[in-house]
Amino acid sequence: MTLTATAALLDEAVAAGRGIGAFNVLHLETAEALVAAAERTGLPVILQISENCVAYHGSLEPIARATLAIADASSARVAVHLDHAEDPDLALRAIDLGFGSVMYDGAKLDVADNVATTRRVVAHATSAGVLVEAELGEIGGKDGAHAPGVRTDPDEASRFVAETGVGALAVAVGSSHAMVDRVAALDLALIARLRDAVPVPLVLHGSSGVADELIVSGIRAGLVKVNVSTHLNVQFTGAIRAYLDAHPSTVDSRKVLAAGRDALADEAARLLDLFGSTGKDRTA
Repeated sequence: MTLTATAALLDEAVAAGRGIGAFNVLHLETAEALVAAAERTGLPVILQISENCVAYHGSLEPIARATLAIADASSARVAVHLDHAEDPDLALRAIDLGFGSVMYDGAKLDVADNVATTRRVVAHATSAGVLVEAELGEIGGKDGAHAPGVRTDPDEASRFVAETGVGALAVAVGSSHAMVDRVAALDLALIARLRDAVPVPLVLHGSSGVADELIVSGIRAGLVKVNVSTHLNVQFTGAIRAYLDAHPSTVDSRKVLAAGRDALADEAARLLDLFGSTGKDRTA
């Protein structure tokens, strides 16, 4: 099956009142595991490559082309997304490579500069049929936007979307990046207000720190795209540690990485089912 446009997957999720998993790719084994999870569940998935991932691999093209090829060869519906790109030129290159969506993160800029640069990315993306996700500048950078106590203002969010033309908005509603304990509290009332104020799908970053039942409640309140990275990394590295403990003489790294890949696929499939089932009994 060919690559699927991110916008199409988000539109379908909104119409069904469901969430969709957006999971980060760190390396080839991650992408393989996430696609396997989508194939197993019959549900779509969004594969995300972050600016940090690009830095790790040294450039965008190798990891991007590999991920796009894995997605394109899958029988599942898979979109590829650039996550948290603070460099607008990186977002433009991802658009030209065939990504279904990009997140331009101008949150460290002042509002005027963030709006202007986001609009430039949106203009290039629109010509290619690519969706742009953004995050509000006034709520700080990648970490600050999701720090405890920081929240997105609905009126400000509405103005930002209107001024930039973005197709999805990451909102600060109580989650925080890189949490390994799932203890974050989401502001469900604020999510509902943002859903009513903003005409584009809402995105939850830092979902690794949020418990299953609260993510489900957040989707019912209005969240659509649910980003998960750290939680899945825990599954991957935990399985590798267990494999090495059980097989201390192993020198074939493929066997080690396969253990992590299998564990990641299992948990990703569980999360896809969790997010994708919310609309089945939705009453709101």
